[in-house]
Amino acid sequence: MNPKPVNWIENAAGRRVPDRVNGEPVVPFQGVGKYKPQGRTAGRPIRVCQDYPGDGDKRAPDLKTALQRCGLKDGMTISTHHHFRDGDLIANQVFDICADLGLRDLRWFPSAAFPCHAPLIRHLDSGVIHHIEGSMNGPLGDYCSRGHMNGAAVLRSHGGRWQALQDGEVHIDVAVLAAPCADAFGNCNGSDGPSACGPLGYAEADAQFADHVIVVTDHPVPFPCTPWQIPGQLVDYVVVTDRIGIPEKILSGTTQLTKSPDRLRTAELIVRFAEAAGLIRDGFSFQTGAGGTSLAVAHDLSAMMKEKQITASFYLGGSHALPVQMMQEGLIRAIIDIQAFDLEAVRSARDNRNHISCGPFITYNDHGKGNLNSLTDIAVLGATEVDVEFNANVVTHSDGRLMHGIGGWQNCVHAKTTVLAVPSFRDRMPVIVDRVTTLSGPGELIDVVATERGLCINPRRTDLLQAVKGSGLPVIDIHDLHRTVLEICGGPPDPPKLTDQLIAVVKWVDGTVLDSVFGISRKV
Repeated sequence: MNPKPVNWIENAAGRRVPDRVNGEPVVPFQGVGKYKPQGRTAGRPIRVCQDYPGDGDKRAPDLKTALQRCGLKDGMTISTHHHFRDGDLIANQVFDICADLGLRDLRWFPSAAFPCHAPLIRHLDSGVIHHIEGSMNGPLGDYCSRGHMNGAAVLRSHGGRWQALQDGEVHIDVAVLAAPCADAFGNCNGSDGPSACGPLGYAEADAQFADHVIVVTDHPVPFPCTPWQIPGQLVDYVVVTDRIGIPEKILSGTTQLTKSPDRLRTAELIVRFAEAAGLIRDGFSFQTGAGGTSLAVAHDLSAMMKEKQITASFYLGGSHALPVQMMQEGLIRAIIDIQAFDLEAVRSARDNRNHISCGPFITYNDHGKGNLNSLTDIAVLGATEVDVEFNANVVTHSDGRLMHGIGGWQNCVHAKTTVLAVPSFRDRMPVIVDRVTTLSGPGELIDVVATERGLCINPRRTDLLQAVKGSGLPVIDIHDLHRTVLEICGGPPDPPKLTDQLIAVVKWVDGTVLDSVFGISRKV
């Protein structure tokens, strides 16, 4: 694989992007809703029942044997999922085994990587793993930013990951799925067992499109495992091991209600805005993410809904304790969920028939016959930077360091109204900037930027501007907010010290290249 791009192109967002990534041709971003590929979706090889045990027992003695039986060899693509978030115990084992087998130049295609995967840096250094295509949080992102990875990372949204597999951009040779409960045939779910982590939505794409699928479980049950989220007909081998993950660590990251007065103020403004704009009404739908401010929005929204005796039609997950409580109180009719962010959500997904487990094909995939994003009335999300054109960045810091994954963010900005909840500055570094360091989402899809200083409504949304007129809400021009922030912070931040080395590209939900990410100077 050749990590060097051949030519550079300015895409429709005005960003400089390569025409090849890791030696493969790519399509530059052409504008929101402009790119419409033709053809048929990709598929897995045809299999025949004669090649599988007649008694349905697909158990292999251990993970190494299962990987060997899959015909693993140099240069292949291995996928894992992130439903255990920072508590995953399987991905590191997979690549330790690959190293023992002498394999090299593998592509790791996780649905996301977390700090618990930092031990894989030694396999990147040694060449066992060539590069990672998936969201990277923390140490792996920093490693990538410093230009140490052999190939360029490819960052996709959760829906974009399904799209890439479905459209044939990425082909998985071996998918290794950590399943908290499974039978010997391979039917499995995330709801039961000592390592229950909730819905296995992100693993559905891997099971659907991979050549070989290995299910690893620490809670084997007699056939049939019910309910099954992934059917055994998609599974080649089942491996029983001592422990697959630490469910308590799915809470890691941002899933804590903020105590910051500024962020609580921002949450209050968002809920007041939603009410003034007429977005909170019986049967509305929403998604608030799992960040601290977003959780505060859900908290305030809950109080308002009780007061007005309003019931939402659905909440679009990842889910956590707060929407679960709202559903128990009759404020939400259903939670539609891909992953659980805490153990209360795990319990709810198991016990409540209105807590619906599903995958990103239904919720997020842009290349389908509709998805749930476009049905969602209001989405409240975060960002690391927002510029005066409402463009947003969620993957790099203002110093250019790659530290965060995209998650479902790019997909959720397709809600009918998208609100970004951000502080106007962090540690005296402006969050409202002249131009975002990395473009993760075009400004035309961002409707409102909410900060502790007021609400900036995108001029394109004349309907929202008209709706909140006379409401008393602090609506301010984003250029005025930008000037205020610069005065507070003592001027614009120093530009990031970047190298010419392409270390990652950000793909849009349709598979086109939205932006490039370059390495940071080794002196930073």
